[in-house]
Amino acid sequence: MTSEMTGGEAVAATLARMGVRHVFGIVSVHNLPMYEALSVRDDIEVVKVRHEQAAAHAADAYFRATGEMGVLLTSTGPGAANAVAGLYEALFSSSAVLMVTGQTESRFYGKGKGFLHENDRQAAMLATVCRSVASVRHPSEISAEIARIADDVRTGRPQPGAVEIPIDFQYAKVGDAPLAGSADVPRLRPERALLDDAAERLAAAQRPLIWAGGGVVSADASAELTALAERLGAPVVTTIEGRSALSELHPLSLGFRSDRPQMAEVFAEADLLLAVGTRFQNYATKVWALRLPEELIHVDVDPGVIGLNYPASLAVVGDAKLSLAGLLERLGGRSPTIDDGFVERARKHRAADIEAMREEIGPDHAAICDAIRRVLPDEARIVRDTTVPGYMWGNRLLPIVAPRTSIRAANAAIGPGVPMAVGASLASGQPTVVIQGDGGLMLSIGEISTLAEHGLPVIVCVFNDGGYGVLRIIQDALWDEHHGTEIGGIDFVGVAEAMGVPGQRVASAAEFEGAFSEAVARASGESGPVGPSLIDIDLTALIPITFPLPAHQRRREN
Repeated sequence: MTSEMTGGEAVAATLARMGVRHVFGIVSVHNLPMYEALSVRDDIEVVKVRHEQAAAHAADAYFRATGEMGVLLTSTGPGAANAVAGLYEALFSSSAVLMVTGQTESRFYGKGKGFLHENDRQAAMLATVCRSVASVRHPSEISAEIARIADDVRTGRPQPGAVEIPIDFQYAKVGDAPLAGSADVPRLRPERALLDDAAERLAAAQRPLIWAGGGVVSADASAELTALAERLGAPVVTTIEGRSALSELHPLSLGFRSDRPQMAEVFAEADLLLAVGTRFQNYATKVWALRLPEELIHVDVDPGVIGLNYPASLAVVGDAKLSLAGLLERLGGRSPTIDDGFVERARKHRAADIEAMREEIGPDHAAICDAIRRVLPDEARIVRDTTVPGYMWGNRLLPIVAPRTSIRAANAAIGPGVPMAVGASLASGQPTVVIQGDGGLMLSIGEISTLAEHGLPVIVCVFNDGGYGVLRIIQDALWDEHHGTEIGGIDFVGVAEAMGVPGQRVASAAEFEGAFSEAVARASGESGPVGPSLIDIDLTALIPITFPLPAHQRRREN
């Protein structure tokens, strides 16, 4: 490191050494030296968003779409606090996200004097949503501390981390301390003896079933999972985060439907379950009421999740890609004795469940779902916000066919859709569709301006019922009146066009397909310069979805 380098320049140089290509953030008085140093580089693009929470969501989706660490830059105090919700999602979904933020001058830090944007407990606040946090105490430590936190973020189970740097350190010269950081990230190798044991059990099983979680996707292990499923002849069920681990058009794919009634028979009949990269979250397990086979081989890079919700008969701690490759190698040319009838019965259950779900969502939503998959390229990214169409068909029926193309808010928050599309589209360069509710869009509507400024290939599909649809369904069931759930009267097309994004209103499945085809052509550059679009879908004009409610949200008649 040159002795003439400033702290801000050290931040930029360290990130470049780690292979960072994009940083999401907002310029501020407490990060200006870092922002300037990043902006003048040719190898890093600073993506200017409109809110720090959006920066965190974009960085999160950037990781999910590429496997590369997502990075965000914020101001101290209110700016850092704004990003907490996005870091919480990254923590929940196990994403490698690094936050670099400012801090007040070192001479005032910890004094409680009421300095501008002061937050003496900022590191403690960030520690609630990050696995590791560093507070730099000298300019010469900047590169080493960023590299240390980034290594933790990317090692084992991905988790967010944060580094705070006082503003005077960003301006100061850093001296002769060497630059740290590397793009190389070691993978955790599983124990050979455990893989030997697991392979023997798999070879002996007659009705094996594979459960693929988000860890398979984040480890880039889709090819290994597909090869193992084909080698065993075993059907594969995924979690929502595990979607894209295996193409849902593959004959062995059961998709995300472990919680559906038809799938209970598949789990009851299986004599072995190989679970990879999952902690068995509540949605996928019917709040842990789903009965799994007693023979459970659980593979995960995080030993803390093995046995957390279901006891494992064999625990294998290791990277999903290395573990699956090791199992394939050990199975070699052996031909397991598979009950072909089990696979066929599983496929029939899947087909019956798909038909049942299509009846639940009705013909209009089924037609829109089909149109999206028919028109959208396989490599396009699909981002689902938390909205009724997302619940009912975006997370289940809309086929995911390529790795890293499925993204949603794992903590079921509303609002991250458009910010996540910013990161996913920038990371992949692919058209990116957002399935978004009107209520959720209001939480991040400013990011439509980000789409326009950066010319991103994003198609925002707003399913508009003039309010918070899920909550109104509950209110209708329990109280027959709506309080706080009406937000109608918003001209989303007008708002989008005012920000430089063309929009259309549609009121039927046929109108949607026409508008969506035009939007995909724009996002693909087939009809001119690449750019975003917004489609406002009038949900009140469509045949409604039958939305099932849990027992505690249904009216009890005396």
